[in-house]
Amino acid sequence: MPDSRELDLVLFGATGFTGGLTAEYLARTAPTGLRWALVGRSRDKLERVRARLVRIDPALADLPLLEADATDAAGLADLAARTKVVVTTVGPYLQHGEPLVRACAEAGTDYVDLTGEPEFVDRMYVAHHATAARTGARIVHACGFDSIPHDLGALYTVQQLRASGPVAMRGVVRASGMVSGGTFHSAIGAFARAKQMSEALKARRRAEPRPAGRSSRAVAGKPHRDKALGLWLLPMPTIDPQVVARSGAALEAYGPEFRYSHFAGTKTLRYAAGGALGVSAIGLAAQVRPLRNALLGRIKQGEGPDESRRARSWFTVDFVAESEGRSIHTRVSGGDPGYSETAKMLAESALCLVLDELPATAGCVTTAQAMGDALIARLVAAGLTFEVVA
Repeated sequence: MPDSRELDLVLFGATGFTGGLTAEYLARTAPTGLRWALVGRSRDKLERVRARLVRIDPALADLPLLEADATDAAGLADLAARTKVVVTTVGPYLQHGEPLVRACAEAGTDYVDLTGEPEFVDRMYVAHHATAARTGARIVHACGFDSIPHDLGALYTVQQLRASGPVAMRGVVRASGMVSGGTFHSAIGAFARAKQMSEALKARRRAEPRPAGRSSRAVAGKPHRDKALGLWLLPMPTIDPQVVARSGAALEAYGPEFRYSHFAGTKTLRYAAGGALGVSAIGLAAQVRPLRNALLGRIKQGEGPDESRRARSWFTVDFVAESEGRSIHTRVSGGDPGYSETAKMLAESALCLVLDELPATAGCVTTAQAMGDALIARLVAAGLTFEVVA
């Protein structure tokens, strides 16, 4: 990326809840000399965010504030041309995200977001991967709890396993804390657009090349009790297994044949059954507009729990991988998944793209492809845990 660009990093959506947490994280941790700016629609709201940041670091009194709208193609093109990396928390991305992805792809500007929307990710690949690959832009979706712990946790696990043969892996998520408003709205949108989501995935599969001599795919698991972990497992209908499988296809460390299944884990059958019923009920309700609107009104975007509530929250993702008679159990763990740790992951992803020596990649790529070990090291230094359990 040319050093002639005016800025290293811009944060789009800084006036929202998660965007504000990301801005505060950057205010506390960004290295001296980082050239960054806040971006949003309202100058007044941006000034209020900057005032909060000044209480963290008085040197940020002159932090640039840039006004931009997610629908203004010309304004987004100008924004992308001025910076090395664009960070965006403005979702649902299916509604608001494509113009910014297009602007970054055309300008050769790196891009990171928090989306967990499979349809959006697949549509962006079909529409903009080739352009980004040509200009050198790295378009990296899902840089929050969706899907960093799962994508980088799977990478960490295969690196520890060092298998030369086929690998079967399962990831098992347990968490405490509120789901973020953006994640909830994105999930409801995905449930309501099952047909469109399937069409977008098929279009991507037609456009995306497959690795030569290797295979990698997500495998839908079934509810069962996992004796190794002592948990009841419930398949999770999230973007995470797709992201992990794409990293498996891109990187030879995953072996010649990689299979990944993704679950939520509970200690009792009662909670597993309740979770299955709850997901089914939400999926059905999302098909009916009045019920869908009622669900969306329960958790609003741009809002979230207070600091004390976030401080009590936690997550773990356990990975069990097996290959040719050998197995390994690893774990990624941290604090509040929906907000505090998501803001940390997003900010560290952006800083990694700006500051670190990374593999040569371009186009729509995963966190494991684009940043891999460098991002794992950053997250460990920032307080997340990657460990071998057994």
